Amino acid sequence: MNLSHPRNFSRHAPSTRPAPGRLKFLLLLCVACCTAPASSREIALTFDDAPRPSTALLGGRDRASLLIDQLQRAGVEQAGIFVVANRLDAEGIERIGRYAAAGHMIANHSFTHTHLRTMTTEAYLEDVAKADAALRGLPGFTPLFRFPYLDEGDTVEKRDAVRAGLQAMGYRQGYVTIDDYDWYIDALAQKAVEQGTPIDRDALCRFYVTAITAAADFHDDLAVKHLGRSPRHVLLLHENDIAALCVGQLVQALKQQDWTLTRVSRAFEDPIAEQTPETMLLGQGRVAALAVDHGAPKASVFGPYEEEAELDRLFAEQVIVK
Repeated sequence: MNLSHPRNFSRHAPSTRPAPGRLKFLLLLCVACCTAPASSREIALTFDDAPRPSTALLGGRDRASLLIDQLQRAGVEQAGIFVVANRLDAEGIERIGRYAAAGHMIANHSFTHTHLRTMTTEAYLEDVAKADAALRGLPGFTPLFRFPYLDEGDTVEKRDAVRAGLQAMGYRQGYVTIDDYDWYIDALAQKAVEQGTPIDRDALCRFYVTAITAAADFHDDLAVKHLGRSPRHVLLLHENDIAALCVGQLVQALKQQDWTLTRVSRAFEDPIAEQTPETMLLGQGRVAALAVDHGAPKASVFGPYEEEAELDRLFAEQVIVK
């Protein structure tokens, strides 16, 4: 399995990516610099790339069942499910319908899940429109669009043209404020299972929870420092096996760290929804982009647990059964 995620193509420029040695510093920063009042920290969960195919760990239907059950048990009233519409065969439609029936929001994540920077503006908006046609009639649908890989293109002109095109189609941006590497941790687990390498699933969930909560704290600190407040946050996750196995523990940990879980519809009503970033460094989410617009050095907006070599090492130490 190739663990490199195409999202890296737009997320990390060589001149701005933090060096591996910065991970420990950033973790200490997350612990030491939380300045927002605990009562103000709200967070909504969103899951990209649904409905994902079956894997060596979980079948697609089983994954959806586990995720829905864990969200319900954890008291998550409404998460956001961002759908890649070319996956909507009969089973895919059934799975998305179950998310909607459980109270979760259904939104547009494109038809083919392609980088904007590799397409023309016209082709990209046609792809969005094709997804819209497949999604409009589904229960729970809301016209929010999230860019695959958080990639808004490689030029200001293309970025602005697509933003205008989405607005003309009646779409708002399904931005994120908290970015993380959940997809990479899931890929490490998938690779281990496919290779027959035993893993400790409890340790896997602990690793996942530690990484995601650290990312949440980091981006909240970034918001307080550069925007002057803690917004209602939108957490980027994926409809993957690690979420289905561990999201209940993640929600419990967030609550223990004084986060309040909120409905995704409420999160997207935060004033940050109207603050459109000007920077082209958009692959870290809206808080990071706005922080750069406010003068933050680009290298400072990359959170902990985003260095792949370090994640490889920690996964081998903590999750693989010796």
